[in-house]
Amino acid sequence: MSTTMPKVEKIERKWYILDAKGRPLGRVATHAATLLRGKHKPIFAPHCDCGDHVIIINCADAVLTGDKLKKKFYRWHTGWIGHLREISYEKLMSEKPDKAMTLAVKGMLPDTTLGRKSLTRLRVYRGAEHKNQAQKPEEFQF
Repeated sequence: MSTTMPKVEKIERKWYILDAKGRPLGRVATHAATLLRGKHKPIFAPHCDCGDHVIIINCADAVLTGDKLKKKFYRWHTGWIGHLREISYEKLMSEKPDKAMTLAVKGMLPDTTLGRKSLTRLRVYRGAEHKNQAQKPEEFQF
C-alpha cells in the first residue's frame, strides 16, 4: 500500500462559508477545523497543508448548550507570576463572539506549524456581512 504524497501545485483551495446562526459553537468549530485541515479531501495527508479557506458568519448568533454560558470560562496566563486571568463565556459571547469562535477552532487544530498556518485561512465575522465576496465562496451545508 503506497502513501499519498500530494504535490503543492496540485492542491486546489476553495472558499467555504459556514453560517453559525442558531447552531452550537462547538459543532461549527468542528466543521471549520475539518475544512481548514483538508480532512474532507481524498488527497489528505497529515503532513501536508491541503486545507481550504473558511469564512464563519453570524458568530453572535451561535449558541452554547446547557449551562456553559454561565459555568464555562476562558482562562489565560499573562506571563507574570500570579496573573491568571479568566472571563466567563456569557461575557465573551456578548462582547467578542468572533474571538470565542476563533478560540474554539484554534483548540481543534494541532499545536504545530501546520496548525498555525491553517489558522491563517480562517475568517470570522460577527454579523452576516463579510469582505470576501470576490473569492466567490460557496456555502457549506452541514
